[in-house]
Amino acid sequence: GDCWDNAPMESFFHTLKTELVMHCDYKTRDQARASLFDYMEVFYNRQRRHSTLNYETPLAFEAMQIA
Repeated sequence: GDCWDNAPMESFFHTLKTELVMHCDYKTRDQARASLFDYMEVFYNRQRRHSTLNYETPLAFEAMQIA
């Protein structure tokens, strides 16, 4: 691999930190885990539109690719 192989994940973690983590004060690890799950599974994949996916959500974009 090369240094660009990890670029999509680095971009995701930057987005995660700036949109969620930096705005929260987690009291427990379970609270952080639940917040991260909600962000990824409820918001990021189902509601947040992505410019690289033609402003579709990841879930909608995947469904269009399968159809």
